[in-house]
Amino acid sequence: MLKVNDLKVNYGGIEAVKGISFEVPEKSIVTLIGANGAGKSTTLRSIVSLVKPSNGKIEFLGEDITGRDTNDIVAKGITLVPEGRKIFPDLTVLENLKIGAYMRKDNLTEDLNWVYDLFPRLKERHWQAGGTLSGGEQQMLAVARALMSRPKLIMMDEPSLGLAPLIVQGIFEIIKEINKQGVTILLIEQNANMALRTADIGYVMETGNITLTGSGKELLVNEQVRAAYLGK
Repeated sequence: MLKVNDLKVNYGGIEAVKGISFEVPEKSIVTLIGANGAGKSTTLRSIVSLVKPSNGKIEFLGEDITGRDTNDIVAKGITLVPEGRKIFPDLTVLENLKIGAYMRKDNLTEDLNWVYDLFPRLKERHWQAGGTLSGGEQQMLAVARALMSRPKLIMMDEPSLGLAPLIVQGIFEIIKEINKQGVTILLIEQNANMALRTADIGYVMETGNITLTGSGKELLVNEQVRAAYLGK
């Protein structure tokens, strides 16, 4: 579904991503793991053209989308759940969800019911301001908002960041459920254990390079990964 080939991204003279290549098969869960500053977030941001690559090619469903307008990329079926949630705190849950569907002109009722089924807590709080929700509820809202554009591929940047372990478990169960319903997922996570247990394919990023790849299960038992990211 998504092919990234020889991607390089510069930030003011610093090469944050140094020529990486990877693929995201349709209906899979793929994770990028690595330390802070490895280039993971920059990779996602370059896919949706929030930063422009200095080199390389990004293909989505066989079409070159490298450097295309972000709105155009969203319309083609890619959405990003950014690190830190970035919900609109003064708007209600429902208003935040409607903003996620800003490209659409059709009736939203079916999709609102879908995300409310996935996140019953949001239905209970649909008239509540986003900023008054708990951290876990705000993360649910960020994911639900992204789903309102009916993406074929949803990219999530650190969905478990700052959340209690029980809430993290719930977020990952929802990620698996979204995938079961046909949405492809590209996931960035510092919680390498949860990410690799959930993912079909994993890539390890270090200082702008992909240094290891394999199935989630293979990387879970890889001694290098266990020492660096799993504390074992």
